[in-house]
Amino acid sequence: MMEWYWALSFLLGLVVILMVMGLPIALAFLGGNVIGAWYFMGGGNGIIQILSNGFGSLSSFSLVPIPLFLLMGELFFRSGLGMRMFNAIDMLLGRVPGRLSYVTVIGGTGFATVSGSSMGSTALLGSVLVPEMVRRGYKKHMAIGPILGTGGLAIIIPPSALAVLLATLAKIDIGALLVAGILPGLLLALLYIGMVWIQTRIDPSAAPAYDVPAVPLRTKVRVVLTDIIPMVAVMALIVAMLLTGWATPSESAAFGALAVLILSALYRCLSWKTWIQSVEGALKVTLMAFLIVFGSATFSQLLAFSGASSGLIQWATSFDLSPVLMLLAIFMVLLVLGTFMEQISIMLLTVPFFFPLAQSIGFDLIWFGVIVMLALEISFSTPPLGLLLFVMKGVAPTGTTMKEIYVAAIPYIFCSMLLVGLLIIFPSLATWLPSYLVRAE
Repeated sequence: MMEWYWALSFLLGLVVILMVMGLPIALAFLGGNVIGAWYFMGGGNGIIQILSNGFGSLSSFSLVPIPLFLLMGELFFRSGLGMRMFNAIDMLLGRVPGRLSYVTVIGGTGFATVSGSSMGSTALLGSVLVPEMVRRGYKKHMAIGPILGTGGLAIIIPPSALAVLLATLAKIDIGALLVAGILPGLLLALLYIGMVWIQTRIDPSAAPAYDVPAVPLRTKVRVVLTDIIPMVAVMALIVAMLLTGWATPSESAAFGALAVLILSALYRCLSWKTWIQSVEGALKVTLMAFLIVFGSATFSQLLAFSGASSGLIQWATSFDLSPVLMLLAIFMVLLVLGTFMEQISIMLLTVPFFFPLAQSIGFDLIWFGVIVMLALEISFSTPPLGLLLFVMKGVAPTGTTMKEIYVAAIPYIFCSMLLVGLLIIFPSLATWLPSYLVRAE
């Protein structure tokens, strides 16, 4: 039998070669898995075995929330329900220094929470708000930074299709991971609000106040009841159904998609074109996610069969490192990968290694999953190649430079890093709500 490090190098080398040849990462993993199965598992019989196991992984009921959450987000985004909520929050805040930056954080958090799409949230808010904020005299970092920060919250706060995919790949409880992201996500939003306040105190001219029309109390009450509460109630009910054990994650996702569909119809913003575009958008991402699950299941089996995963874990744990240092090393690897890879690809590559390693160290896997999601969230906007940075460049006003986008992102990356530190010191921030979920079951 080949030594574990040669087996690992062989399997990863196959994937890298196929990626360099231009194959998408899911197909690169599939091709590498077929070649690896032929070598390690006895030719054609080995290929048949891993393909059978891969197809078996796709029949898991735990994958059902992915297309449903994606459909829910697509409907929320394309029907215009998200902008109704955003405009209502804008009306309520009134005249305060940095008003539009606060609106961005609060409204963007709500939008990202219900839409579940980081790129969609960033693209929409960037195209709508940044030109208006620049026109009002806001400096670029006050306009761009909050949007980049809140865009990543869609990964952490449920409903998150990416969290469902991570839990599926890591074979941990989906409902627990979804619920575990609530408190850290809301705390991160508060840190963003604090960052806006600090920036406006340091440089008041960066986000000047301006006069806004007075809005009668009756109008404010109406927009809260019609444009905010129904949208937020969808997310709150999904979380409540999970916590109380009324529904499984799949049933909660189905409720969320149906609720947004009904709201779109009631608000008369559901057209046949909107429905078709939403289904197509959800279907495209779902197919990609299912290919990822297939590739991950077969890759994990090959790693175990060749001895690469057990050898790597034994090697990593042989160092005299504390659990915190080991966690920081894992976190840094995820950040480095995030500078040149997108998040699903990172999960496919690292989950088969990092979660067994975390389990061997004694980490709570739900807590560790939140840490991983935070690392993915940070890598979304980490210079120089974070995905949201380029989404923002594509929708920002003409003349916006990548340097300006990098500078705007850094303070919000610091907030996320601070949250990681708080989670290490106070793990209950991620484990407290899931403990109620367990008792409810």
